[in-house]
Amino acid sequence: MIGRFCIWPLLRALKCGAAGAKPIFRDTFAQIRPAVFWTPALVLILALGASLVDFDGFLAAATAANGWILDHFGWLFSVATFAAVVLIAFVFASPLGAARIGGEGAKPILSSWSWFAVTLCTTIAIGILFWGTTEPIFHVTAPPAFTGFGPGSDEARRFALSALFLHWTVTPYALYTVPALAFALAFHTLGRQYSVGAAIYPGAGEPPRMFCNAVDALALFALVAGVAAALGAGVLSLTGGLKAALGVPDSPALRLALVAAIVGAFVASSASGLHRGIRFLSDINAKAFFALAAFIFLVGPTGEVLARGAEALADYVAGFIPASLNLDGRAGDPWTQSWTVFSFAQWLAWAPVTALFLGRIAVGYTVRAFILVNLVLPALFGMVWMTIFGAGAIEIDSRTGALSAALETGGPEAVVYAMFAALPFAPVVQALFVALVFISFVTAMDSTTHSVAEVCLKRAAPGGEHGPAGLRIKIFWGVLIGLISWTMTATTGVAGVRMLSNLGGLPGAFVLIGAGVVLVRLTAGARLR
Repeated sequence: MIGRFCIWPLLRALKCGAAGAKPIFRDTFAQIRPAVFWTPALVLILALGASLVDFDGFLAAATAANGWILDHFGWLFSVATFAAVVLIAFVFASPLGAARIGGEGAKPILSSWSWFAVTLCTTIAIGILFWGTTEPIFHVTAPPAFTGFGPGSDEARRFALSALFLHWTVTPYALYTVPALAFALAFHTLGRQYSVGAAIYPGAGEPPRMFCNAVDALALFALVAGVAAALGAGVLSLTGGLKAALGVPDSPALRLALVAAIVGAFVASSASGLHRGIRFLSDINAKAFFALAAFIFLVGPTGEVLARGAEALADYVAGFIPASLNLDGRAGDPWTQSWTVFSFAQWLAWAPVTALFLGRIAVGYTVRAFILVNLVLPALFGMVWMTIFGAGAIEIDSRTGALSAALETGGPEAVVYAMFAALPFAPVVQALFVALVFISFVTAMDSTTHSVAEVCLKRAAPGGEHGPAGLRIKIFWGVLIGLISWTMTATTGVAGVRMLSNLGGLPGAFVLIGAGVVLVRLTAGARLR
């Protein structure tokens, strides 16, 4: 009965309200790329079905696969992500930095502010909202063994914030920027098709269709896993907020209702088009981020936040290389896999298909401007945000112990609301935060499924807008992502979120490497046509 209940919305999504007049998806079949659409779709539907029939068996198999990825490819995540940072710095300083995406006559389709707002809200989703306060409390209460720091010590607090910088600032945005820049140049400047495979193909001429299909299908699988993980974190944050602000008890039914609400909202936004829904939501979302950060900074422990942020920044810069490459005992510590590898895997899962959207909207700007908007400014925003929320959470917990108590009794979703409870206007801020979490994921989901629809279609839609076929594809993937996320969060909670991230991160790592090779060749002056 549960399986029938969960699969039925997915089948209904294929109809998209056709009122029984047409067979399911008849007018869409001719427009999709079958290998790209159906390969990851069938794998994920079968996995969803297996989890509903025998969840314990499915969980054991998924856990084994997750462990195998971490044991055999953890080093690849570290090396590839560090190399991405180095490569982007090299590209920025190279002659390629002055090149205009789309050619000298190309005109931007978005203003500078809209471009930044859309980029920022597309890339951060709800991760900073959920982990900005929760992650440092984890590290303070249980610092990794390789540090030798005691739980709750000043050293552990300083380490916790520097680790937050590693996981949420420069390196993560480099993971988006490398494939996004490779795609922007391939699509707008070299005239290649709308495809992840076309962006990372290192040879001359048009890439083979089989190559593009295989890469795009793999990237789509990675994205769905990564988005489902992020949606799971968002749902946990929403349930924590509803409990804190309104006293609504958590339950699988509540989580399913929240997933359905998010999917419904992003579909409504998608129907309004790229230049209305996404831009409108991103503008509101970005301004809300700035307003919330400013409020917490002013009413929170401002002096301590600035002091802890400065100390952590010095530690982050001084230890960037060993922390990035897992040196100094990090490689053998389970903390590294649970946190650093998990964080980078989550970003890598989103990166390949998100890169299509980021590259699409960057036409008319230079490569240096692209790096500024896609890496430098978001990383600075992330550093300010994590300083305010991370250092604020650490300081409030050091005084009251309320946040670590909330983590132990209420789970990770309760931590941020425990911090708000220690500040003025707590009920209002908690309610507004719930709304911001909701809008944030709807914004990210909208832009992400926009790229999913285009990569599934045989031709990229002119101007980035889609007809009924594109909307049906968005609904299909939105519902599937929602069901996967609900299944994991309703059973394993945050552990399921972590597992999905690692499973999606491995394909993303190989896409990152391919995009890096293309950028090296472009920077060196090689022609790819």
